[in-house]
Amino acid sequence: MRAWNRYLAAVGFALLALPGQAQNFPGKSVRIVVPFGAGGVADMTARAVAQKLSQSLGQAVVIDNKPGAGGVSAGDAVAKAEPDGHTLLLISNGTAVSAGIFKSLPFDTVKDFTPISTLASFDIAIVAPADSPFKTLGELIAHAKAHPGKLNLGTINIGSTQNLTAELFKSAAGIDAQIVPFNGTPAVITALRGGQIDAAVEILGPVMAQISSKSLRALAITGAKRSAVMPEVPTALESGVAGLVATSWNGLAAPAGTPAAVVNRLNKDIVAAVNAPDVKAKLHALNVEAQSSSPEQAASLLASETRRWGDIITRAKIPTQ
Repeated sequence: MRAWNRYLAAVGFALLALPGQAQNFPGKSVRIVVPFGAGGVADMTARAVAQKLSQSLGQAVVIDNKPGAGGVSAGDAVAKAEPDGHTLLLISNGTAVSAGIFKSLPFDTVKDFTPISTLASFDIAIVAPADSPFKTLGELIAHAKAHPGKLNLGTINIGSTQNLTAELFKSAAGIDAQIVPFNGTPAVITALRGGQIDAAVEILGPVMAQISSKSLRALAITGAKRSAVMPEVPTALESGVAGLVATSWNGLAAPAGTPAAVVNRLNKDIVAAVNAPDVKAKLHALNVEAQSSSPEQAASLLASETRRWGDIITRAKIPTQ
């Protein structure tokens, strides 16, 4: 009986301690490490949320851009930070991809971070020049099957989400096509308009202007549902390509071991920030869909995406770095 009483006392003490941990947080400014350069969509998404988050936390929320190396340096900095909620990492499908692209990492993508919430999702599109003979994804696939190895698909660099989505497209559609990597979206657009490639796989936001001006044509969206900013474009699933579902996304994570009370406090404030009308409007202007989640949902997404893209990298025989 005494043991049971001691157990109850210990549990009660722990429960009383949890609110205290949350009340003492934050004790200083919060830093969000972003593994991309300033001015990009991911950076601007993080800044829009950070501005609103600082209001509810009552502390400055600063953005620390650490681009390059597949997000490894940014991830390493956060994985080794004090797990007190004051240092966060902008995670994304790129975080998941890096686990399969690199032979070794200084951290475990799934075990060394505590995901807090997703922030947004970004549609990926399959596009062709406006004067292309291909008006639909079905016509593009039919041409590829009739001319094996002749269709050229452009993407940004090997191992990017766009590049791996193109690999997934080839596999799901059962086509033999050449994937041509470029060093950035402008080069992909130039190659499309110049006729060097037949189609491209790219995040929708950076090519929206070209689609709107009718210099490019969107054949399909690779998400599970139609794009909120371009609902007239069918999904690849609707176009008959079973299994082609790929979306770019990002979220926030803390170092593993961050107290649950702090994670829950951050989740509450981040979810409120993401769903604030002015933040949603800012993200919509970037052709980004605001999308928050629970910590459990964010953790499940990171783990499943890490497994999924790792399998795609293995099947496509993409060399590790």
